[in-house]
Amino acid sequence: MGDPLTGEFAEAIAGFATGVVVLTVRDGRDDLGTTVTAFMSVSLEPPMVLASVTTSSYLTEVLNRQDRWAATVLASGQRALAGRFAAEGRPSARILLASEPHHRGEHSEALVPESGVSAMECETRRRVEAGDHTLFIAEVLSTDYLARDRTPLVRANRRYLT
Repeated sequence: MGDPLTGEFAEAIAGFATGVVVLTVRDGRDDLGTTVTAFMSVSLEPPMVLASVTTSSYLTEVLNRQDRWAATVLASGQRALAGRFAAEGRPSARILLASEPHHRGEHSEALVPESGVSAMECETRRRVEAGDHTLFIAEVLSTDYLARDRTPLVRANRRYLT
């Protein structure tokens, strides 16, 4: 049986409402991505963000090789996309985005879904191991797009809010 504090912590933090981001990266001929809810702004000058990814994941292995990646803040109508990118054993990001409007980022070559609230292309400046996650602290190279008229997708208590 696990540590009771771990379970209590998981329950306590689940109540914290977060935005939902799809992080994508190009690795040679393959495209990978995942849904993250631990994503935040770190600095305005220079513009920097932080994304937290499970250390044991293949995506972390790729992000340790590829410094440039994209982060798309999902819109409220993109629950299904968030779920596809969160699924265990998910296929290539190209397959996950096949039915969605998307393009390659100019700076990262990562696939960028076009129907989100915003998208940024980032370059990792620092990696920090923190428990079972790796924190990727990155400078924002460009804002790929910004759609102020879209409502962001929010997650709290293990479900998406409407």
